Amino acid sequence: MYHFIVNPASSSGKGAILWKEIEKKLFAEQIPYVVYMTDGDGSAKRFAEDITKTDEDVTIVVCGGDGTMNEVVCGIRDFSKVTIGCIPTGSSNDLIRDFGFPKDPMKMLDVILKPNKIVPMDIGRLTYTGGVKNFSVSMGIGYDAAICHEALNSKIKVALNKVGLGKLTYLGIALKQLAGTKKISGTVILDDEREIHVDQLLFVTGMVHRYEGGGFMFCPEADYADGMLDVLIVGDLSKERVLRILPTALKGKHTRFAGINTYRAKKVVVRTEVPMPVHVDGESAGIQSEVVVTQEEKQVRMII
Repeated sequence: MYHFIVNPASSSGKGAILWKEIEKKLFAEQIPYVVYMTDGDGSAKRFAEDITKTDEDVTIVVCGGDGTMNEVVCGIRDFSKVTIGCIPTGSSNDLIRDFGFPKDPMKMLDVILKPNKIVPMDIGRLTYTGGVKNFSVSMGIGYDAAICHEALNSKIKVALNKVGLGKLTYLGIALKQLAGTKKISGTVILDDEREIHVDQLLFVTGMVHRYEGGGFMFCPEADYADGMLDVLIVGDLSKERVLRILPTALKGKHTRFAGINTYRAKKVVVRTEVPMPVHVDGESAGIQSEVVVTQEEKQVRMII
């Protein structure tokens, strides 16, 4: 039995259109399934909680973007009992890049129904004032999170998604947010041992996968199954230099520049002089001055 969690609003309504095609195929091939249609923030999480109440192994197929997947991994009760398939219909879809999924959603459905491989995947965990959230791709505090926060409420993003240009939203917002950044100091502590201070912190991201932000390879060495967080710290750079370096991150070539450093750890604590925006998988986790990032003890199974 497949449990499909579908976000009909993903990519400005394309999710609903795609589901009609998927349902036709499931019916034609007599595939047993149950569908859960999301109807706003938090519904995918509630569905995942309900589906995983059982002690039996279950298969959940997420039809949506990184945000829908984020809610699902926040709702799963026991990762060791869950296999996840993903049919990406969002505007960023950073989760799928490491896996080499087919770009055609219907071909991805074929992969899910007849898996080539099932692999373990780490799940990150963010603890902050007021809550705990899991993530399947990345978390960030600072500049990258500020971009995510603004994009979540962008009317331009909705319009661009309709013509397949949703990624341009992030570019425009990135330039705007960079112009408004202020000098804020911060400290990053790795595994309770190594302390790194940055006078002018732009952002810190903890990553399960290599990509975030619609295709930026911020942590080129990240391994989604190694039980470790890959950490990128960016700071002490002029705005002009950030503009020159940022495009190189699309190919993971940014790490050779001074002011940009990557690390690997099982636990990351970030403290900032003043509260900064925080995101998990592109979704808001508020404005925080301290966050703790770790990995869940158990991995989830991913169909690839």
